[in-house]
Amino acid sequence: MIPLLTGIDRDHHLRSGLIGYLAAVGAAVDVGEESCTVDPGDPASAYVALDVRLRRHPGRDMALVWDERHGWAFAMETHSGEDLLVLAYLGDELVPAPSRVRAFVTAVRSAGGASGEPVPPDLSGDRGDLLTRLGRHRRVRWAATVPFRPHAW
Repeated sequence: MIPLLTGIDRDHHLRSGLIGYLAAVGAAVDVGEESCTVDPGDPASAYVALDVRLRRHPGRDMALVWDERHGWAFAMETHSGEDLLVLAYLGDELVPAPSRVRAFVTAVRSAGGASGEPVPPDLSGDRGDLLTRLGRHRRVRWAATVPFRPHAW
């Protein structure tokens, strides 16, 4: 017997769903796909370089980061190459609509950052549920670009 859904299939579904979701979020926050990266590891994570600055930190680059435990966070790059400094978490939803992520970025920018230490929400859950949520954004690039050529058997 061969299972219909193997670990390789789940990895592919995760990767293609995460890529599609990240592309949609990138478009919503006005950055191109070249500014986005994904890591389908455990936990799955993503990074979006933002083309914004905060009044309180005019010389620092900003980014959105996502992982399957805490969801979206607005973060600031450090000058030393250390981990990003999280300024705020979106919270309460692991895979929110891209428009909601855009509203989150707008709110953080309007506030000039966050006040106090942000507390990461625990949004971790079933990986199957994550695959379903990301599956709504799934893209299959090669299917649209490779012409169908039937075999002449």
